[in-house]
Amino acid sequence: MIGMHMYLVVAGALAVTLMAGFGLAGVTTGWVLPLGRQRILRPKLWGYGQLIGAVGASLWMFLGVFRERSGVLPVIGWFVFLGSLGIQMLAQRPGRTPVPPPTNSAS
Repeated sequence: MIGMHMYLVVAGALAVTLMAGFGLAGVTTGWVLPLGRQRILRPKLWGYGQLIGAVGASLWMFLGVFRERSGVLPVIGWFVFLGSLGIQMLAQRPGRTPVPPPTNSAS
């Protein structure tokens, strides 16, 4: 039973590390995975969402699911992860467009 638990912990750590790495790439360079590249209009915001999601998933997994007893932090981590999904949804919408200055054509 200990061996299977270790496999789950390693898989969870790998998933969170990849999530944080892709988020860092999105924040620093604007690079997004080719799978979702067409939908994401603001890659830096998507990267911040990925980084926040990695933190939330880490709190949830390593302080809650993989431990025998848990407290408030795993629940907070779950809500942080859900909030990061909202941030990533905002990254798929266009940002504000600047309002052009008014033209005065009174001549």
